[in-house]
Amino acid sequence: MKIIRKSIILIAVFSIFGCENEIKTPLESKETKINMKKKEVVYQVFTRLFGNTNTTNKPWGTLQENGVGKFNDFTVKALKEIKDLGVTHIWYTGVPHHDVITDYSQFGISNDDPDIVKGRAGSPYAVKDYYNVNPDLAVNVENRLEEFEALIERSHKVNLKVIIDIVPNHVARNYQSLTNPEGSTDFGAEDDKTKTYDVNNNFYYNPGEAFTVPEWKHGYQPLGGEKNSLADSKFEEIPAKWTGNGSRASQPDINDWYETVKVNYGISPEGRKDFDELPAGFENENYKKHYEFWKDKTVPSSWVKFKDIALYWTAKGVDGFRYDMAEMVPVEFWSYMNSHVKMKNPEAFLLAEVYNPSLYRDYIKRGKMDYLYDKVQLYDTLKHVMQGHGSTDNIPPILNDLGDIEHHMLHFLENHDEQRIASPDFAGSAEKGKPAMVVSATSSTAPTMIYFGQEFGEPGAEDLGFGDPTRTSIFDYGSVPSLVRWVNDKKFNGGQLTKQEDELRDFYKRLLNFTINSSALMGNYQDLQHYNHQHTEWYNDKVLSFVRWSSDEKLIVISNFNADNTYGFELQLPEDLVQKLQLKDGEYNVEDQLYNTYASTLKVKDGKANVRIDIKPLESFILKIEN
Repeated sequence: MKIIRKSIILIAVFSIFGCENEIKTPLESKETKINMKKKEVVYQVFTRLFGNTNTTNKPWGTLQENGVGKFNDFTVKALKEIKDLGVTHIWYTGVPHHDVITDYSQFGISNDDPDIVKGRAGSPYAVKDYYNVNPDLAVNVENRLEEFEALIERSHKVNLKVIIDIVPNHVARNYQSLTNPEGSTDFGAEDDKTKTYDVNNNFYYNPGEAFTVPEWKHGYQPLGGEKNSLADSKFEEIPAKWTGNGSRASQPDINDWYETVKVNYGISPEGRKDFDELPAGFENENYKKHYEFWKDKTVPSSWVKFKDIALYWTAKGVDGFRYDMAEMVPVEFWSYMNSHVKMKNPEAFLLAEVYNPSLYRDYIKRGKMDYLYDKVQLYDTLKHVMQGHGSTDNIPPILNDLGDIEHHMLHFLENHDEQRIASPDFAGSAEKGKPAMVVSATSSTAPTMIYFGQEFGEPGAEDLGFGDPTRTSIFDYGSVPSLVRWVNDKKFNGGQLTKQEDELRDFYKRLLNFTINSSALMGNYQDLQHYNHQHTEWYNDKVLSFVRWSSDEKLIVISNFNADNTYGFELQLPEDLVQKLQLKDGEYNVEDQLYNTYASTLKVKDGKANVRIDIKPLESFILKIEN
């Protein structure tokens, strides 16, 4: 949750362009060698939208009008198809019970106020009850938790590991758990509301002031202006709490995260940390040492509450978490939280949303995160290139800069916060995502993530209410047109896909399956970009090339980002790389591993090597060097 919407194979990647410096190779990471044999692929799916085949898509439509997907729509057949796409982990987005504008009062669930809910189906990042799941997703609301537990079991049956969201920075304004385990209480239940701040308060307060609903601007009205007894520009909250994005105003702005309240982690309004800090050098200690450090420490109440939530879901078989806006929570908490999770499940997959590059190493090393989004560097740069503005020469320096933590920087081209590749404001064509996808998936040892519908070229064109077109709405009820065609009346066989959609999915399937089975992609990397600019006629900054290798596999990855031009040239491998690859003078067959339709010859003479490349617009090769 980082934006507020509608407020009214030759692979050349790792060396710095203009510099001969080498980065540390992935094999220099002991954790990588011990724990990671092959790459991982995360499939993010917006759970509410996946199985919904109702195509009405009325703006601000109700659940009855627009329909909603259920946990049970993820059948074994559906999950097998996702697994066979080349996926290892499935991130079910929107599982914890968040605010929704659907009446479930007959089940003892209080109605949610449209004045503090975004959209009709609600934001998945305004969690109302961490110990239960979204009632929209259940066939039988009373058994909603059991239906999700069954989904975990089905996912595991087809060898998919399960990830869900935890949103530690904020909760819904009206947080109220109906199913707290024995011994646990709601956020804020024991708070001293006469104080702005106390180390063990879960929230920050404005004593003596009442919360006031934001002033609606730019024509915005809750529920699109539909009459609702609760949509009266009032919400009772006395005293007012600070808002999720840190706004201290008792009346937040429409651009604030007004539907949420900020959680207090023991940091005073002046910025004082009222908890123990990690000793110097602890960034080099493993999670067990971090766990031991916190065992005899007194920590703030909010720390314990979120740790208990994570362990609750871990005990139910959830294999990992995606942490929303992790950088807004102190890194010491993450040391505490993640070490507890890892003690229960050493293989837990812990992914965090962190957008400040200066904090990356801190949250990985001291916070014990497994993975962070590589958003503001790699994603943003690839997007610029895909749009036809940027140079591929800007990519190798990023990979170089992140060389020491490359395994921890998860790559993606789409997620629920970002525009769809095929949308007109991004690239306007899913085909333009293909070379970037090859680079994203093959340039490091880090996991790859794709967003459901990306494999069909979904443009996210629907205006469903609160969310903007170009992104598939996460706030309203609706369906995803390309996915509906793939679901094909719950056959999950792509029977209604267009030829172009089917071919694009085939591309993703070929690429992702190759990556999760390649030893070279968990091995070494060297950029070819700078060297070929210097030595190769017709080489240019619309292509990108690099080499990946292990002891038993050698790959050259090359992608053409130009949508109009075919390029031909003799790609050069420098002498130091030829030595590292242990290539002797002679000729080696190279064949593309994606489609097996392109082959060439790598010629090695006097310690230098070259291979003829003829690459069409938006084409990529993963060329395997045959011994």
